[in-house]
Amino acid sequence: MVNVAVNVLFGIAILIVGWLCLQVFVFSSFRIPSRSMEPELTINDYVLVLKPIIGPRIFNVFASLRGEQVAIYRLPGFRRIKRNDVLVFNNPYPESPDTMQMHILKYYVKRCIGIPGDTLSIQNGYFRIKGVTDRLGHLASQEKISKETKEVKMEDCFPHDSIVRWNMKNFGPMYIPGRGDSISLDMINAKLYKQLIEWETQADLRFQDSCCFINGVRIEGYRFKKNYYFMAGDNGLDSQDSRHWGLVPEDFIVGKVWLIWKSYDPFTGKFRKDRFLKKVH
Repeated sequence: MVNVAVNVLFGIAILIVGWLCLQVFVFSSFRIPSRSMEPELTINDYVLVLKPIIGPRIFNVFASLRGEQVAIYRLPGFRRIKRNDVLVFNNPYPESPDTMQMHILKYYVKRCIGIPGDTLSIQNGYFRIKGVTDRLGHLASQEKISKETKEVKMEDCFPHDSIVRWNMKNFGPMYIPGRGDSISLDMINAKLYKQLIEWETQADLRFQDSCCFINGVRIEGYRFKKNYYFMAGDNGLDSQDSRHWGLVPEDFIVGKVWLIWKSYDPFTGKFRKDRFLKKVH
């Protein structure tokens, strides 16, 4: 009997370890809580996120659960992140719009619009990237924004500054930095990249008397250590995304959304058969 009990416990332990390994290295499931990605995703869609496509992340989960900012390592994936990929990522500003930090329990799902090296702008509501003619994002949503007559306040959009004055209809141009890219730090760049630089350096960036200072030391430029991405919801008029709070570091990206594995109507609780095993594009 003792041997049987030991074998059963060992088998259960193996199953638990195997399940955890699958969660870390292969896939995770997330419930969609809002309409920000409609019509592609809607409330109470449950999606599978594949991690090997762009590479699974390795970090100290327990330290992250305690609220500590941890080092994140990404294993090699099958390919790099592409424009129009639908991705799940940690909310980069969970506590304050002025401070980038990773919260392991807070997530967004959005569509990637801009990748490192892109110069992105929004012209009358439509996404544009210099030198790129491919479709970007959900065009019907951008058309709605283009036709929107309600006053669009620049205070609602990144970088929330009266000098830059960007809004949902007219935004940018903004360069999306990648690892190794260098920028000069004039007043505008200091406003655009302040949170990214402070997150990478864990130091305070100030612009004073036409000069930039990190922890009191004057600098004229900065070389980025990480890759960054511009994310947007398909339902643009009902989405908090990069237009509101800026760029997302690659370290925060969990993986690419693959398919909807189940879906329930939030009002009736009925199973949505038409969305079962629907691939996400």
